[in-house]
Amino acid sequence: MASKIQYQYQEGGLVASEPNKYVEANLKSDELVVNLGPQHPSTHGVLRLEVLTDNEIIKDVIPHIGYLHRCFEKHAEALPYNQIIPYVDRMDYVAAINNEHAYALGVEKMLGISEQIPKRVEYIRVLVAELNRLASHFVAVGTYAMDIGAFTPFFWMMRDREHIQRLLEWVSGARMLYNYIWIGGLFYDLPIGFEDRCTEFVKYLKPKLKELETLVTDNKIFINRTANVGVLPLDLAINYGVTGPMLRASGLKFDLRKVDAYSVYPEIDFNIPIGSGQMGTTGDCWDRTFVRVREIHESVSIIEQCLVKLQNEHKRTRDFDPQEIVPKKIRPKAQDLYIRAENPKGELGFYFRADGRSDMPFRCKARSCCFSNLSVIADISRGSMIADLIAILGSIDIVLGEVDR
Repeated sequence: MASKIQYQYQEGGLVASEPNKYVEANLKSDELVVNLGPQHPSTHGVLRLEVLTDNEIIKDVIPHIGYLHRCFEKHAEALPYNQIIPYVDRMDYVAAINNEHAYALGVEKMLGISEQIPKRVEYIRVLVAELNRLASHFVAVGTYAMDIGAFTPFFWMMRDREHIQRLLEWVSGARMLYNYIWIGGLFYDLPIGFEDRCTEFVKYLKPKLKELETLVTDNKIFINRTANVGVLPLDLAINYGVTGPMLRASGLKFDLRKVDAYSVYPEIDFNIPIGSGQMGTTGDCWDRTFVRVREIHESVSIIEQCLVKLQNEHKRTRDFDPQEIVPKKIRPKAQDLYIRAENPKGELGFYFRADGRSDMPFRCKARSCCFSNLSVIADISRGSMIADLIAILGSIDIVLGEVDR
């Protein structure tokens, strides 16, 4: 019979700590509790997975979070609205501009200035947000391939992501944490020559995407490792509040860029890829990767359309000031408001409570898509092999900075 007491090292020796859930339940002789993490490789951040196994078969999984708590929501209560944006960047730091976009939309709506945002600002926001979506999906696909044993896709993805990082650094001055989208405008207009450089990048990238599909999603080894693994049925995804590529991989065509039609997305033509069980079962690991790869193609198309729109806008806008309607003092009326936007990983939402007296939010709560998506891991892992758990976790595409916000 297993002991009911767990021990941990502290100064002075071993001391009793909180009992392990499964140790209390008296493990059977062929059961074992395995800890995966918390370390960065494979667990995609400091995440600990407590896994109950029966030989090689997973019986249950409990994710333990809180090892990287950024206290974003508490920080936000002590900062003016405009100074919160650098903290928003640090949640999902792989998609910082997308975070900024969602946050700025919310504060602008509270101030009632959403309709006053210049068109050029909106096109630039969508352009940089889609560039950042590409960068996020490159990390997702590249690290996922490495999780299950393929190194080459990771190097290729990092190589192409580096082009995007340089473009975004050129426009914002920062490599990853941009503080570029401001409430009511932008930090700065696009640098001279940015559109031309961006067009060159799109031309360079298109043939590389075909190589990516050949190397990853069409690869027989990759298909065998991901098809029919970690299947997420649509009803289960909806019940858990799963969003983004994970939800669409389960067959639901739900994308907030279409559903909520925010910014200038209604003026842009793009498709919403969904999973269909092409290589296995709808909602499996392969479908989730396939949806992200197809979304890369759609983001490239959106970028091309934004570049055309910006060229037309530039002809009509000479002396353009991206900070023209940026408020000097941000003090919304007393209200509660929830805003959401389509991040690369799903629905990122912000709930604001303004008291009408302060330039700081009384409450700023982030609805993390990574947190909700991670919560489904136990249900889609039971009955799988231990080796498949890494494939399942990687297919969720989490960033712990947003989970532990």
